[in-house]
Amino acid sequence: MFRKGFTLVESIIILTIIVLLTVIVVPYLTTSGKINATTAKEILRKLSVAAENYATSHSGAYPARVAELTDFIASAGSYCANATGATTVMGEYSYACTLSEDGYTFTASPVITGTNGSVTYTATTGGVLTPL
Repeated sequence: MFRKGFTLVESIIILTIIVLLTVIVVPYLTTSGKINATTAKEILRKLSVAAENYATSHSGAYPARVAELTDFIASAGSYCANATGATTVMGEYSYACTLSEDGYTFTASPVITGTNGSVTYTATTGGVLTPL
């Protein structure tokens, strides 16, 4: 004789497995978005500090080209495709750099909002990072 359905013990085992997987996966998903956002803010701060250091050593003129910025931060070329705002995707964020002798704007936007991060960050002339 064949039985249909699951016994109570089988159902409890399946439910336990589902709960354990949920307990493991959910914290990872919420934490990874925070880590990605923190990394994006850190990169923008480094780019901003490099641009400010450049201006300090060049009589207040900011770098107009990415090559000028790489003297102060070697990884600038990795995040700035060029000085006109073209985007570069690194990790879970896309970065855009707009440079001129009068100032700069660095932007980090999540590639996919949700688990990767949901906030776009911008660093502008004077080292102003928004949102914090």
